[in-house]
Amino acid sequence: MDRAWSFSLRRRSSSSATNAPARSAGPEAGRSGARVAALAASLAFGLSGCAQLERQGEMLNGGAASQARLPPAVPRTVGGEQPSTAEHKDLVAQFGGEYRFLSAERYLDEILVKLAQASDTPGQAAYKVTILNTPVVNAFALPSGNLYVTRGLLALANDASEAAAVMAHEIAHVSARHSALRAEREREAEVISQAAAVIQSKQKSDDVRASQRLSFASFSRLQELEADAIGVRVVARAGFDPYGASRFLAALGKSAELRAVLYGKKKAPDLDILATHPSTPDRIAKAVAAARQISAPGVGTRDREGYLAAINGLAYGDDPNDGFVRGRKFAHPRLRFTFVAPEGFLLENSSEAVFGVKEGDDEALRLDRVRAPVGKTIEAYVESGWVDGLLRSSMKRIDVNGLPAVVASARAGEWNFKLAVIQIDDEFYRLIFAVRALDAEAERRFAASVATFRRSSWEESLDVRPLRLSIVSAGAEDTAESMAQRMVVPNRPLEYFQLLNGLEHGARLTPGERYKLVVE
Repeated sequence: MDRAWSFSLRRRSSSSATNAPARSAGPEAGRSGARVAALAASLAFGLSGCAQLERQGEMLNGGAASQARLPPAVPRTVGGEQPSTAEHKDLVAQFGGEYRFLSAERYLDEILVKLAQASDTPGQAAYKVTILNTPVVNAFALPSGNLYVTRGLLALANDASEAAAVMAHEIAHVSARHSALRAEREREAEVISQAAAVIQSKQKSDDVRASQRLSFASFSRLQELEADAIGVRVVARAGFDPYGASRFLAALGKSAELRAVLYGKKKAPDLDILATHPSTPDRIAKAVAAARQISAPGVGTRDREGYLAAINGLAYGDDPNDGFVRGRKFAHPRLRFTFVAPEGFLLENSSEAVFGVKEGDDEALRLDRVRAPVGKTIEAYVESGWVDGLLRSSMKRIDVNGLPAVVASARAGEWNFKLAVIQIDDEFYRLIFAVRALDAEAERRFAASVATFRRSSWEESLDVRPLRLSIVSAGAEDTAESMAQRMVVPNRPLEYFQLLNGLEHGARLTPGERYKLVVE
């Protein structure tokens, strides 16, 4: 499954802050890469972690790849019942809002009409697709027939058959009533575990719960494979290339591998035994086998040209309104501030904070904000108990580009922490560095980065150019390397170019063929 690409800096209530950085808050919401997640746990300033995503609908990536928590589980529905307006609005808001992009909307609607007619239960639901304004690569469906795809997913797909495969997978969940069956399974499991708790020991009850979780996870994985198989058949009946599903699943796997490389892990992590989806290689193999039962490769519509034309200009990556990363710089036009991470750091924005990791797995940073407690000085706030291992003698008031601030040190386990709390109006911005070896050079880099934190002008805030996809034709002399040099990405532009365009390493470009670039 792919990792989350989510971007916003939300203010956290100071009342929710608990002891940190020594205490882990559990897996981070958004699962922002294995190394980020591990180090972010060391920097968990009272975050509640991801909490289990409540499964309102069926999600392509199992929900864990999203930065947001889904609204409460949807009541069991049958046929064409529609979710309430309030429920729909709440769900869309959790994923950055609805993203309006007319050419893509029309194109997806045309695909959806064909898929609905070719589904196993035509007429069962009034299908509708909504594009969500998040770079997270994901898709899901409600039992009512409401489908959701993210703009991050649209950027990763390369033709109509791949987009069709995603939507057909979600339609399969609806037609097979997977949400309802899953809810029934959950209720049965809870009844069994409660009965065990009443008539047997607590240990036995815990054993029963563990057994039920394993059974439920297996049940969920079987549903995903069933949806894949149904989706391949529906795609083929609708006239699309049935191999689109395996190609898109392969792209998901490569995306995970690239992010694993970026964050310093040797390979993408294996799925946990309780993960709700089978491994990507397993899904790819089964999707290919399902397609082979229908036809040989090359049969069915792919319409790469039409698809690329529909997504030309699509927003890519961060929504500038929620802050954005450009190399080592993070800027937030709406909150009007900016800062620059130390050399060698890779930044990633999430719904909870800005995270950063440094090559070598020995340094990390985190930036978030809280409301300043009424009547509390910065010094009093730093000493209020949200930092474990605080060295009070290290506290020092400083001025950061005209903003009042306090810097301090802390020690917890094998990590040393340098922290700065900077006040802007009624909010505290908390910038924390974690280093294994705190030497003079690390102190210098921390101080230099803190010194870059500043208010941005209104002119700077207005002069923000969001990233977007640009579809360009390759010239006779163009190579993947030359095209990648035109990409506005923080690092590894060649790998990103190959990923977004479905190219293998070393593949040659075809003159006149159109490719995706990420530009300003």
